[in-house]
Amino acid sequence: PSLLSPNLSFLPVLQKDPSEALVIAVTTRAIFNLEEEHKLYLEKGKEEYIRHQQANQNKPLRQGTAFAFIQAVQYVNEKILENNPAEQDLFDILVLSNNSPESSVRIINSAKHYGLEISKFCFVSDEDSTQYLKSHGVKLFLSADRTDVCNALRRGVSAALIFQQEVHAPSTPLRVVFDGDAVLFSDETDQIFQEQGLEGAVQYERAMEAVPMGEGPLKAFAMHLGKIRKKFSQENSPIRTYLVTARSGRDMGIRALKTLREWGLPIDEAFFMDGAPKGPILAQIQPHIFFDDGLHNIQGAQNVGVPSAWVP
Repeated sequence: PSLLSPNLSFLPVLQKDPSEALVIAVTTRAIFNLEEEHKLYLEKGKEEYIRHQQANQNKPLRQGTAFAFIQAVQYVNEKILENNPAEQDLFDILVLSNNSPESSVRIINSAKHYGLEISKFCFVSDEDSTQYLKSHGVKLFLSADRTDVCNALRRGVSAALIFQQEVHAPSTPLRVVFDGDAVLFSDETDQIFQEQGLEGAVQYERAMEAVPMGEGPLKAFAMHLGKIRKKFSQENSPIRTYLVTARSGRDMGIRALKTLREWGLPIDEAFFMDGAPKGPILAQIQPHIFFDDGLHNIQGAQNVGVPSAWVP
């Protein structure tokens, strides 16, 4: 007998207009914990992996790193539709997988078991499934495979690498934390820092204070998130966004804040850490996802149980 919950298995999924929606594509290994199955695939091959998935098709997979983020996104959709049942500017979740179709029943069953409102499942037996992201209008792609993420970024799609970890499931509202340079913003100042050191970077920022920074790889996603955020008052918003950057607020914060203002991007809270570890403040925020380009910051977030996504 199926282990699926009778209350959650067959809820109708609201069809969304991809031209209006904020489409998020997530791989199966990002949303579910498939590490044991992936190890089986690597060690014993595709056929054994397929047999295992088919034999366990009614056994729900464990929750993965991106699971709480997708749940919180679904909560935001519910709040949007409470305000306006005809609203089209919603989150739309797409599962993209290199699993062959014959091994994928377990994936769909697991999504039903947890009551996840996923509108599309794409099971593509192809080495580069990211070729389908643009055709689906994807604004953010989360994967546990670095090659996938790099391919998506090359295709101009906001993307980040999910590391499988045990996470503390935060409560609502949806909380998203962005790093600044090389994530929201371009890496121009990082390059100056590498070439000229901190003093050179500070002098550059002072000289460029009135000039908005270039766009980083997650700017497009952040802008659409901000567009949805503006549908609510600050007091009633089901979304909270944060900037947590290694920049010094005194020497390098003004340009970052002016850039956000120029873009019209609302950020609820900004933390200029001046190079201090980010883990403690992330532990306090308890975000559903934290985006950073520094692996040391990702490790610090993982150490305090914060779901993290690396932007390579």
